[in-house]
Amino acid sequence: MATTNHPPSATNHHHQPPPMLPDFQSTVKLKYVKLGYHYLITHLFTLSLLPLIAVTAVHATQLNLEDVIILYTLLQYHLIAVIAVISTTVVGFTTYRMTRPRPVYLVDYSCYRPPDHLKVKYQVFMEHSRLHGAFNESSLEFQRKILERSGLGEETYLPAALHEIPAAPSMAAAREEAEEVMFGALDNLFKSTKINPKDIGILVVNCSLFNPTPSLSSMIVNRYKLRGNIRTFNLSGMGCSAGVIAVDLAKDMLQVHRKTYAVVVSTENITQNWYFGNKKSMLIPNCLFRVGGAAVLLSNKSADKRRSKYKLLHVVRTHYGSDDKAFRCVYQEQDDGGNTGVSLSKDLMAVVGGALKSNITTLGPLVLPISEQLLFFVNLVARKLINSKIKPYLPDFKMAFDHFCIHAGGRAVIDEMEKNLRLTAEHVEPSRMTLNRFGNTSSSSIWYELAYTEAKGRMRKGNRVWQIAFGSGLKCNSAVWEAVRTVKPGGDNPWGDCIHKYPVEIVF
Repeated sequence: MATTNHPPSATNHHHQPPPMLPDFQSTVKLKYVKLGYHYLITHLFTLSLLPLIAVTAVHATQLNLEDVIILYTLLQYHLIAVIAVISTTVVGFTTYRMTRPRPVYLVDYSCYRPPDHLKVKYQVFMEHSRLHGAFNESSLEFQRKILERSGLGEETYLPAALHEIPAAPSMAAAREEAEEVMFGALDNLFKSTKINPKDIGILVVNCSLFNPTPSLSSMIVNRYKLRGNIRTFNLSGMGCSAGVIAVDLAKDMLQVHRKTYAVVVSTENITQNWYFGNKKSMLIPNCLFRVGGAAVLLSNKSADKRRSKYKLLHVVRTHYGSDDKAFRCVYQEQDDGGNTGVSLSKDLMAVVGGALKSNITTLGPLVLPISEQLLFFVNLVARKLINSKIKPYLPDFKMAFDHFCIHAGGRAVIDEMEKNLRLTAEHVEPSRMTLNRFGNTSSSSIWYELAYTEAKGRMRKGNRVWQIAFGSGLKCNSAVWEAVRTVKPGGDNPWGDCIHKYPVEIVF
């Protein structure tokens, strides 16, 4: 889980400005640059062999009968060389076929749209918090300020148990929330793709804070009567970036198991994770996290390319868990009164900034044009070997991506990403509007953002999309997709009936 910056009252220093992300143009660790080029080199064989095969094929089609006779005569006098060439070619092609990564296609996805009666306005949120009786006046005022500065609108959703007065969280209510979100997204996904659930070979579910027995993945298997040999995985405690982790796991499984489908379900559960105490650092998630979830259908079948929306190009994962400060900056614990909640450290924004910088430094060599890579690399070497005071060069990621899906964890992170990566207001529009309309839906927010881009009719064939999210641990993960076709607005889109209202002006 990751969220926005603390306002001054969170740290009891009213005169200090809220902490922001560190400047990405400051020091860059060379090991992350080397890691990015390592990823690139591992695919170099594939990248170099394909053009060679293509050139050879073109020349072969241009040979006439006389050329073929001459070639045959030459081959008769160089039998050993011919055998060596043929053997090398066969071995090389076989190695290529066995080691090349299989394409992974995103056939379609579905974002859950809760019913309207679960919407929660600011006034209703504050009134219910007051009537519950667990919060003192200082905590109520703190929550009110967080709501005003959060970037959330008046149409976000809370689960049914938290609409009751007083709130009535329970295991049964949490199961009900999980079922409504997961099954709602999956029902729409199966309907839009017309896939038989029994054809699914891999299922990955991620939810950080609610992990019942039987597991969430077992709930899905039971509901849709999935086949007995399905590979199921249930990821817990991995925060808001777990959606990318789930995609990465599904991708790896699709490299091993041929001609099958993988379904990724990303969600979070709020019902049993509402904090009913007065510790400021643990009250912020109450104000930001809202109901949401997404189901994604992936395929390694070449026949699915034509009907798919996207092709997965890269996944880059960065983990800062070895650092104690990063490990504890988003931490589930009990306060002095025994109330369980998620505490957000004052170091959160600085740690997130470091993880983001490391992640994009690793990602750069995989996605940036050669011109940008050369400028960045020459600048980096000059600063390391000649003069450390030389102004750092930040590559222009707008040259690598057409669309950006920055996890809608909070307003401050979106603001700082826009500033440090020199993005335009349109680039961060999907993130701002998702935060406004649906709130922080944890790992599924990047899918609501992608759906926003599609609903606006902005997705064209060949466009590249960057999904980036961060979460407890602390982790920062990126996924890069390429549009296989132009995606037209319509279909099962959570923005379908309201996209004309956006973007809206957000006033603080």
